This record gives sequence, C-alpha cells and structure tokens, in this order.
Amino acid sequence: MLAVTFPGQGSQSVGMGREIADAYPEARAVFDEVDDALGEKLSETIWNGPDDALTLTANAQPALMAVSLATLRAMECEGFEVTRAHYVAGHSLGEYSALAAARALTVGDTARLLRIRGEAMQAAVPVGAGAMAAIIGLEMGQVEAACEGASTSDEHVQIANDNGGGQLVISGHKGAVDRACEACKEAGAKRALLLPVSAPFHSNLMQPAAERMAQALAEVKIKAVTVPLICNVTAEPVTHPDDIAKHLVEQVTGRVRWAQSVQYMAEEGVNRLWEIGSGKVLSGLARRIDRELETTSIGKPEDIAPALASLQA
Repeated sequence: MLAVTFPGQGSQSVGMGREIADAYPEARAVFDEVDDALGEKLSETIWNGPDDALTLTANAQPALMAVSLATLRAMECEGFEVTRAHYVAGHSLGEYSALAAARALTVGDTARLLRIRGEAMQAAVPVGAGAMAAIIGLEMGQVEAACEGASTSDEHVQIANDNGGGQLVISGHKGAVDRACEACKEAGAKRALLLPVSAPFHSNLMQPAAERMAQALAEVKIKAVTVPLICNVTAEPVTHPDDIAKHLVEQVTGRVRWAQSVQYMAEEGVNRLWEIGSGKVLSGLARRIDRELETTSIGKPEDIAPALASLQA
C-alpha cells in the first residue's frame, strides 16, 4: 500500500523544481498558474533566489506547494494517478499540497491560501517575541512537563510538532521557550536547539492567523478529496470538505502529529511512502518512525521512472 506525502517549511532551496519544469511543460504550467494566482513571478524567486526572499514564510509556503504539485504533474505525464495511493498527507503547509494533489483545492486557490497563511502567521507575533526549538531525546510527557513548568500567565510554550524518532518541536513566547529548553536539558535531553524560524508556528500565539485562515477558507470552494487525507491535528483520515476546513484552521495553533500520522498509515497497511517535492526530510522522519517503511523522495525527473517501476514490482 502506498501513501503520498508532501514536505513542509524548511525543505525549500533556491533552484528547486527547475529541472522538473524544464523537462515537462505540464510541470512548468503549475508554476505559471501559481504566478498568475499571486500576481507575481514567484517562480523567479524559486529558481533564482535570493535565498532570504525564498525563505520568507509568505514565499516559502506557496513555493514548496508549487514544486510538489509540479512534480506530481510530471508523474502524471508518466502514467501515475494519485488515486493509486491509499492516503495523502503533508507536514504543516504540506497538508495544503496534499489537498491540491487530491483535487480538493485548485492549485490557484492553494497558492492564494498559502500566501495568506504565510503573511498571517508572520504578522501574528512581533519579530523576536516568539521562538521555536527542537528537543531531541526526551519522551512526550517529559517535554509536556517542561513546557507546563516554563509557562506563566504572561508567557506560554507548547509542543508544536511530534516529528517522531525522539524529535519534538516546542513553540511559544521566547522567554518560555528558553526556560523550557533549560528544563529539557536538565531532564536529560540530548539536544535543545533554537530553530532559525521567523515566528512561533503551531502555538496559541498564532490565534490571529487562525482567525484569518477561517475567513480565507470560508471564501474558497473545497471539494471532497479523491484520496483520504491524514490530518495533521488528528492523525486520522478526513474526507468531508467541512471537516477539512475546520482542521486547517485548528492546524495553525495546533500540534502537527506527524509521528502518529505515519504510524496510523503503517498500521492500516501502508508499507511504501513517497515524498513528492523538495528535499528528503519526511523520508528521513518516516524511517525513524517505522523502520519497515520503504521510503522514496521524488523531486527531479530522474526520480520518477524508478519510483513508478517499483509500483509494478
């Protein structure tokens, strides 16, 4: 059984998707569609940089989606249909890519939603007021206790991502994150490392962004997915448009339950996981979550034929 997954922020790199676009007119058309939807040449930033412009949240989110969907279009040219997958899933913004892949959203609407999402998340908290940190080597309960102890009436920190393999990400006010990191180190964490991000994503501080996304999603037509989506905030399948919209809003402030999502798919019989788009982050996480999973990263033209051939094996 196959699951198709889509990467999140941090997987971007200048030049991503260019080879796919050069090799497949259908893939280039995706970048054109995104450019048209945003009213600017985001593709130029994707392919030529500068890196600091691509890394901006408002650019990185639609850019990563564009690369994922362009890669999927190239795969479709070679005979692949996403309906051959039993599930789709995406890490944070990748959930929007998964929905576009499963035909619940158009590429244009997805690009506009991700631009709004990126801008709203950046604007929700003043620069420097929030932070995120990766905690390596502690159990969930230990990190939750550290966050609870570090939070005050004025400053809050919570678990933002459960990425699996002993990696948890915390997010919130800078002071609370710093205190939680120290508590995690004292509890025996191998590492407690501040992340180079511009805002405290997936925390309660993102509530203004969640409200903005509720408005934006209410103005967009969401269709039923052609393949069940494993939802970030529940780690369970969702298919109905109303439920999809509800969970996308919750996702802005809620925990990305990636480890549980991958575990759910594996327990349901998935033994093959493809990561479509830029980078190999999700493939690495999947191998740490379940060593039995066969993982494949597909982001360049030469990746496509071997992946499709493996389906026939």
